[in-house]
Amino acid sequence: MARAWREPSFKRALLENATAAIEQFGFAGHGTGHLQAVENTLEIHNLVVCTLCSCYPFSILGIPPAWYKSNEYRARAVREPRAVLSEFGVEIPPTVEVRVWDSTSERRYLVIPQQPNGVESWSEEQLAELVSRNSMIGTQRDLSPTWREACVRRHVKLVR
Repeated sequence: MARAWREPSFKRALLENATAAIEQFGFAGHGTGHLQAVENTLEIHNLVVCTLCSCYPFSILGIPPAWYKSNEYRARAVREPRAVLSEFGVEIPPTVEVRVWDSTSERRYLVIPQQPNGVESWSEEQLAELVSRNSMIGTQRDLSPTWREACVRRHVKLVR
């Protein structure tokens, strides 16, 4: 994701064919054969769910969290995405459209989080430290350095 923020050509490639775009990183594997990236913007927030089972890009995001596989998340994310996001501490303004993407064994989704303000001069490595697994599922929107610092101060475990 940091590369997508840093290089517009890579972001375009990721949005056009995420499976091909990630090959250079060695992430090919279970769950990435039919990968589609969607981008968060000021106007759109994306949320990923798998209502049938727990289709998930393992090779990129690691082991799925228990909540991702729960019946409650799978059902409610589609019916009431704003309420679910609120439970994750993500308040989406009414002016922002929420799009829910239902992954399947034929198509898995990955969110390109919105780059936080104030990090334009950061290196790709520094930017990568801001990206979380939840931000690539869509259950986290704020990736600002101040958010990260607040988590560290509260000793919140940052899951990648």
